[in-house]
Amino acid sequence: MSIKLLDSIFRPKRIALIGVSNDPRSVGGITLKNLVGGGFPGVVYPINPHREAVMGIFCYPDIKSVPKTPDMAVIMTQADQVPDIISQCGEAGIKGVVIMSAGFKEIGERGRKLEEKLEEQIAKFPDMRVIGPNCLGVIVPGMNMNVSFADGLPNKGHLAFISQSGALCTSVLDWAKEAKIGFSYFVSIGNTVDVNFGDLIDYFGQDPNTKSIVLYVESISDARRFMSAARAFARKKPIIVFKSGRFPESAAAAASHIGGLASEDFIYDAAFRRAGLARVYEIGDIFDFTDLIGRKRVPKGKGLALVTNAGGPGVMAIDTLIAQGGKLVDLSTETIKKLDDFLPPYWSQGNPVDILGDATPDRFVKATDIVLQDEGVDAVLVILTPQAMTQPTKTASAIARLSENTSKLIMAAWLGGASMHESMQVFNNAGIPVYSTPEQAIRAFMTLTRYSVNLQTLYETPKEIPVSFSYDRDEIRKRYQKEIFPKSKILTEDDAKTLISDYGIPTTHPIVARSEDEAVKHAHEKGYPVVLKIHSPDILHKSDAGGVALNLKNDEMVRAAYRHILEAVSEKEPKAKIEGVTVQKMIKTRNGIEMIMGIKKDPIFGTLILVGMGGMTAELFKDHRLEFPPLNQTLALQMLKQLKIWPLLEGYRNSEPKNVDKLIEVLIRLSYLAADFPEIKELDMNPVIVTAEDVIALDAQIVVDQEALQKKLPEFSHLVLRPYPERLIKESKLKDGTKVILRPIKPEDEPLWLEMLSSCSKESIYSRFRHDFFFDSHEVATQFCFIDYDREIGIVAEVEIDGRKKLIGVGRNISDPDMEIAEYAVLVTDDWQNKDLGYLLTSYCVEIAKNAGIKRIVAETTRDNRPMVTLFKKLGFTIIYNDDGSVSVHKDLFEDKT
Repeated sequence: MSIKLLDSIFRPKRIALIGVSNDPRSVGGITLKNLVGGGFPGVVYPINPHREAVMGIFCYPDIKSVPKTPDMAVIMTQADQVPDIISQCGEAGIKGVVIMSAGFKEIGERGRKLEEKLEEQIAKFPDMRVIGPNCLGVIVPGMNMNVSFADGLPNKGHLAFISQSGALCTSVLDWAKEAKIGFSYFVSIGNTVDVNFGDLIDYFGQDPNTKSIVLYVESISDARRFMSAARAFARKKPIIVFKSGRFPESAAAAASHIGGLASEDFIYDAAFRRAGLARVYEIGDIFDFTDLIGRKRVPKGKGLALVTNAGGPGVMAIDTLIAQGGKLVDLSTETIKKLDDFLPPYWSQGNPVDILGDATPDRFVKATDIVLQDEGVDAVLVILTPQAMTQPTKTASAIARLSENTSKLIMAAWLGGASMHESMQVFNNAGIPVYSTPEQAIRAFMTLTRYSVNLQTLYETPKEIPVSFSYDRDEIRKRYQKEIFPKSKILTEDDAKTLISDYGIPTTHPIVARSEDEAVKHAHEKGYPVVLKIHSPDILHKSDAGGVALNLKNDEMVRAAYRHILEAVSEKEPKAKIEGVTVQKMIKTRNGIEMIMGIKKDPIFGTLILVGMGGMTAELFKDHRLEFPPLNQTLALQMLKQLKIWPLLEGYRNSEPKNVDKLIEVLIRLSYLAADFPEIKELDMNPVIVTAEDVIALDAQIVVDQEALQKKLPEFSHLVLRPYPERLIKESKLKDGTKVILRPIKPEDEPLWLEMLSSCSKESIYSRFRHDFFFDSHEVATQFCFIDYDREIGIVAEVEIDGRKKLIGVGRNISDPDMEIAEYAVLVTDDWQNKDLGYLLTSYCVEIAKNAGIKRIVAETTRDNRPMVTLFKKLGFTIIYNDDGSVSVHKDLFEDKT
């Protein structure tokens, strides 16, 4: 549904309150008082069939009786009346509804059924958007509009707050009032039967007055919409998220090691990280971080220094810093000498810089200034505790003046009560974040650095890693869909290993033996030593069932192991169907590291990739990292670097470094497999042996999603992030016969993209961007090379000259969040103009837009760009010449059949 319809909720002129009572303390009574008494400039229609007036205001019996159609209806009746009222609102042409009524899925099965009935009614009216049920309401301070039963109207500001918890909202409003924090929007979304987080992020993302968003999340329904919206907003403005319910016992039902390791909170953490959000873990930290990031001084690194007039608070700060995964920066020898020259002899001689209890404002400022000049310092936290000789306000004023002459972040922690209020106001006026305790400051700083580093990592240009496949992936997929997956919920080890091998992941290959003699025969074929494993479609964890025997060196050991395995498994798994054992070569793993790699399909977030410490202790130590496919070199490397065993992979204590490049390649291959097979519920490769030379999977298990197998799923519907659209790659020819590849742009193209723009004249750059565009920076290039393929497509034209790839043009569609209108632009380098390349790119982008369901494609050019105007005419665009010399063009891609 269109987010444009949300205007009816957030910019209404007429509001109907359905079910409002005469009790001023009721939900309806408070809401009516908030609207009428808060200065809402529109019209309010109270609706109650049992009263002539409510709180002295004329009341209407039903929605049909109001003189003009309301833009928004607010429902506060009994829950069982809500579905019928929704129907009445839809028939009356109301575009926006807020349901405050409770009594739906939050109360159990009866409420869940009622909510399903409500959803059925909402679905009948595609032009109506609904917030709730079970919500506090919405507040827009800029309109003096408080459609909620919260007390009072908060201050105007630039922060949008979205919460699933109505009870929390009232507490947050109290905290914000005391902290003098203002809001652009304040929304309680309740059970999200219609409007969800993604819708609101997209809507607020188009509001220039909203500078940041805070989310209180209990659960997410439409994960793909959420990720797409959050990624779009977070590239330019921060989103802060608090997730409640971090430790549900959800892993118990998992079938494989991968399923058990990929618990709910790890998945949410991976989602927030990939979307570029800042996650806080304590509700009180939300506004501390919001205040800090609002100061617009983001440190370039993690180098933190402390300046304090007391040792105790400094130690408290260090404890919190280390607990948060940070560390103090070592001050340079030059900095130490400068401090030594003027500080008393008994100062701390290092970081934290303890300038002693008798510190004057001048000593505070001079010490802070010296520390800021240290190249290794990115931020300074100044801590003051009130002592008899302390001058908190004068010190604050002096630090404020110092901050005007530095671009580095200064934070303050002024410990104490009423005596510190004036000092804190000085800091607030100077734009310096100030806290009541050093722990608050440290938590905010660490959230900021994690957020900053995460954004840098997300948009770090990955290396190009050529990944080719020996077999046609489409053919492999068809074969497994038709022949292999239907056989069993759990694939045989041979079928599982064949699949990963087809995707280029090295593995061992077992042979099935159904008797002792066959086991001995196959052992001779493989060559001793060998491994025997139970062969059963009903057993996933073979070791737990006693179904694995390692390092068998002769015939007698094989025969004994065969008998022992069958006896042990029969005893531990009496109902399991046993079809013999598998025989495979024993791989020598001297100096190798055991790792686990795999796939899990989450019911909300779809398919994820996991890598971590493997072997028997994988679930014990839980040293692992989750990511969403698709993966590139940068993301795969970051997954590995976050593991505690990363030093072992690098070469710990003079041990031989492992083949990390091969490990990254295997992760990328696994990412392709994950994208190609929505039918895989869990894939577990454990152990994967990583040595200095190679990476090899010794075991592989696959659990099939039988429900997905029976459905014809839309392409990539099991992924929250659309992978690189390989199907859009095509070969074409220019009118001079030059072969050109038209393909979607990708992050690895950044160097080629920069080279392409560097080869263009100023006139060509101006024609494309309509201003003197500065493009030669990584930050700018990422906006054009790192794109969300769900919302945007850039088609580059690639040629090969003297064995080297080169980009010579690019066409780009950027759609609105509703996927109805796409804005188009094209650039062709000067040397390749007048060769029909513009026509090839534009016609192909129009075709792609139409196939994506875009209704209209629009573009802008100038009158003097005659070749472009001619091209648009040739492709059937409507041309509009504007008075300012610009030319607006559009093309409707589908006929209006109304």
